[in-house]
Amino acid sequence: MNEPDGTRNAGTDRRTGPRERDAAVVRALLELHGRTYAQEAGIRLRNTPVPLYRLLVLSLLLSARIRAETAVSAARALFDAGLGDVRSMAESAWQRRVDALGAGGYRRYDERTATQLGDGAELLLQRYRGDLRGLREESGVSERLQRFPGIGPTGADIFLREAQGVWPEFAPYLDRRTREGAGRLGLPASSRELARLVPGEELPRLAAGLVRVSLDRKAADEVLAAAQV
Repeated sequence: MNEPDGTRNAGTDRRTGPRERDAAVVRALLELHGRTYAQEAGIRLRNTPVPLYRLLVLSLLLSARIRAETAVSAARALFDAGLGDVRSMAESAWQRRVDALGAGGYRRYDERTATQLGDGAELLLQRYRGDLRGLREESGVSERLQRFPGIGPTGADIFLREAQGVWPEFAPYLDRRTREGAGRLGLPASSRELARLVPGEELPRLAAGLVRVSLDRKAADEVLAAAQV
């Protein structure tokens, strides 16, 4: 769980109370940009091995310096190529992984990422018998996620932001990137205060929306205009 780093960002509209304003902004955010990255990649996230593994793959792809849309497209291409479970990934030929990544537009990092995907699948099979729920039961989950090739602090944050809906013990997982998005919208800077703005099951959507706003100032302007604040 992330520690709060403040109480409120600047930008509260004096014409409305802070609670009413925050509620309006969050409603607009969820409506416009509240689709999780897992949903965009076609992952129906549940606490079962295949969706969790697919989320790990997506987190690896998203953590590279590449457009999120390209990473999501590459994840879909891998899954469409029959590489959506850990054993299929581990047993696949390196060139098959490269070709699938290329089909998804992930060409800049395709060869290195193909190697990381294969090595990561082998590690998951060896250490957790292919089931990330085994990792969940251990301490230091973020650090353990980073043992997988290609998953650094950014990738671990992505995974836990999305997984908090099915791994609620990590909620609210609202990291630095989400708080940057909150700052653009004049929302509270504290993770705990942000979490109070939505039901627990909506935290992954809130996190995804705030990440998009942190990456795109136009998205922030759209949300504020829709909220009419």
